[in-house]
Amino acid sequence: MIENDSSLKTFLKDFLSIAGFKILVHGGGSVATQMADKLGVQSQMIDGRRITGEETLKIITMVYAGWINKMIVARMQDLSLDAIGLTGADMNLISAVKRPVKDIDYGYVGDICEINVPILKHLLTQNFVPVIAPLTHDRAGQLLNTNADTIAGEIGKALARDFNVRLIYCMDKKGVLLNENDANSTIYSLTREEFLQYKDEGVIRDGMIPKLENAFAAIASGVNEIILTRASDIHKGSGTYIH
Repeated sequence: MIENDSSLKTFLKDFLSIAGFKILVHGGGSVATQMADKLGVQSQMIDGRRITGEETLKIITMVYAGWINKMIVARMQDLSLDAIGLTGADMNLISAVKRPVKDIDYGYVGDICEINVPILKHLLTQNFVPVIAPLTHDRAGQLLNTNADTIAGEIGKALARDFNVRLIYCMDKKGVLLNENDANSTIYSLTREEFLQYKDEGVIRDGMIPKLENAFAAIASGVNEIILTRASDIHKGSGTYIH
């Protein structure tokens, strides 16, 4: 969607039509992978999560915080949305710690410690639309790659104390699919128990696992509503509802 200018413009118009305060957390992994390939840097993914060495961190910072973030902000300004592009390092928005090495060394990947809620509330109440790239910082000068779905979930949880939060995860499918080869096999309602069963059976796998883990953690922490849906359907209320 990010790579296609027409699709992005349509998505942002649909995003504009959603009532209430808005925050957009974007990814861009496929663009980063393409850039890494051009620069001769190998990309490695485990369960949908990117192994982030020093060179990979430089590339994703250029791609996420640079091209993608500012391109989205510029498109929003064209639609009269007063957007502001940020990473977690800007305004000390999202602090994190480097993920400790256990079975896997993820490199410069951050696990979130704190969301700067007062800054977000200030931006929202001043009618800015934060556009957040998936990078955090450790308060000691180190940028960290952090999963965009995790950032969205943690922001949703943090703001749920003060707002009725609706969290929408966008994807290229209509929702979570019972059969990944059947575009119409959407699971319209999903509980944690069902998720764990589908995960064990291999129905739900790869990048969908961290997305759903974040969704269930957000629901458990007070987020009112979570929907996983196709980017082109964000204004329709269709997709997979998390309970």
